[in-house]
Amino acid sequence: MINWANFLSQCFNGLVLGGLLALISSGLTIIYGTLGVLNLAHGAMFMLGGYAGWVAYDYTGSFLVALIAGSLFVMLVGVLMERLIIRYFYSRPQEDQILVTFGLGIVFVETVRFFFGSLSKTVPPPALFQGITNLGFMVYPTYRLASLGIVTAALLALYLVLYRTRLGMIVRAGIEDSVMVGSLGIDVYKVFMLVFGIGAMAAGFAGIVNAPVVSIAPDVGEAILVQTFVVVVIGGVGSFPGAVLGGLIAGEIISITSMFNPGYSYVMLFVAMTLVLVWRPYGLLGTAGRE
Repeated sequence: MINWANFLSQCFNGLVLGGLLALISSGLTIIYGTLGVLNLAHGAMFMLGGYAGWVAYDYTGSFLVALIAGSLFVMLVGVLMERLIIRYFYSRPQEDQILVTFGLGIVFVETVRFFFGSLSKTVPPPALFQGITNLGFMVYPTYRLASLGIVTAALLALYLVLYRTRLGMIVRAGIEDSVMVGSLGIDVYKVFMLVFGIGAMAAGFAGIVNAPVVSIAPDVGEAILVQTFVVVVIGGVGSFPGAVLGGLIAGEIISITSMFNPGYSYVMLFVAMTLVLVWRPYGLLGTAGRE
């Protein structure tokens, strides 16, 4: 018989995980949809965000400072990565892009391991969000509820940037036809740099938000990268709403399956992805032509 309290708790866990995956996936799908770069270093950006936040917290004792400083640091890493390396691979075969981003991911992981070791680090939640909250039908960790609100606010901010600003209009136009955007006199390369930085920052921000929930380790980005790619495929490549929907679906699948048998959570996730691809080859909210 199902324990409904546990079931509801797992549903909330799925919502929190889904929001996190949606935020990371939105960064990945923006980069891939706009630049056509399959960034296998995106998981490392998530990890770097966690470590940058941990360092900032260690010096200041402020979670808010850690959140801001860590996000800006990862955005800077993304911009430098695009300017120094990635831009030379836009016109290269996708296999080259995969290899170079995969290599960069390894470099980031091993660099962090060299400086901070392999032992996991922890960032405590801010004092305001410590403890548990009684929701009436169950008690739930306060920080997990807060992290859901933080991620929702971040997704809303990203949505407003993408759909309510001139930059967002250029980015969305670039997803559809980057050549046409360039022919209008817009410096698409500066836009590309900014897009890469924003995409990386989304992953880094998620890494800091997740730090008080799961300990940070150099390899923490590997598992999240696989889940993120599945989310992008389920939601549809280049679709921001698709990334959000795919993230929530993936989060619930992983969380609820883990309640019965954690070993099958990934299996069910890939089963869901397969069913979506059979039904809609371009993802739930994807558009034909984006591959």
